[in-house]
Amino acid sequence: MKIINIRVESLYVLGLLFLTMTFLSPYFLSISNMLNILLATSVIGILAIGATFVISSAGLDLSIGSVMGFAGVAGAVTMNILELNWFFGVLSCLIAGMFAGYINGQLVTKAKIPAFIVTLGMLGIARGAALLLCDGKPIYGLSNEFLFLGQGRPFGVPVPVIIFIITAVITHFVLSYTKFGKYTLVIGDKQQAALAMGVNVNSHKVKLYTLSGMLAGLAGMIFTSRVNAGDPTAGLNYELTAITAAIIGGTNLFGGKGSILGTFIGALIMGVLQNGLNLLAVQAYYQRMAIGAVLILAVWIDQINKKKSE
Repeated sequence: MKIINIRVESLYVLGLLFLTMTFLSPYFLSISNMLNILLATSVIGILAIGATFVISSAGLDLSIGSVMGFAGVAGAVTMNILELNWFFGVLSCLIAGMFAGYINGQLVTKAKIPAFIVTLGMLGIARGAALLLCDGKPIYGLSNEFLFLGQGRPFGVPVPVIIFIITAVITHFVLSYTKFGKYTLVIGDKQQAALAMGVNVNSHKVKLYTLSGMLAGLAGMIFTSRVNAGDPTAGLNYELTAITAAIIGGTNLFGGKGSILGTFIGALIMGVLQNGLNLLAVQAYYQRMAIGAVLILAVWIDQINKKKSE
């Protein structure tokens, strides 16, 4: 098993994007803009890490964007309406995400419903639950301690960036150096081989979806503290960007191969692309088209590489 599985093309693309955006915009390489890129990448990057684990096992989680919004609202309700402190707000975000992910995992493994259908259904359920919790209106007025998690800048570095990097380091170790990570990749490559190794495949898949949900909850917590509001529309269409980042980074859409470091690079590519388009005043409609095109291109390249290796 390769410990560092970064698609070389991803590094080329990232370098090319940097050169192109530097040439097109004089503000691109400024320190403040670099921090803005990392800050914007942190939420998508954390979602993409969760997607990497699920996709590496030949699964799919389309609900992460909606679960992120649901978790953020759950945290805001805990602090603003239930009047509990920031710690319980953070805990609520994580638990809400884990609960949604656990339900996904149980339905995929026990009910034998395809992951595409289950997580697509959860996408709607989580979004609807978020809207119900706050009556369709954002919840404002969160504590300063909670806001520090999204707006604080110790030594000039945004706290969300620190959380993203720590999350990436820990999950890279888990996927690359532990039995949990090994079993994840084996299940994605050949499920029968995993069963022959004595792996409880169903239990492991439930853990993967729960982990994906927890990371969506963490992303929801960061987003909510950044904007100082539990927004029920948070994370809308984020699943597309997150999955694209994971695939660009070298995760095989059909399982058996995944890299957290690669996903980190993929998330940076998406962050640089969106930031550059914003600096160039490109309309959001075209940005969505660009993200969709990048996803199709990434899967196409993955298929070409797969055929070459056979």
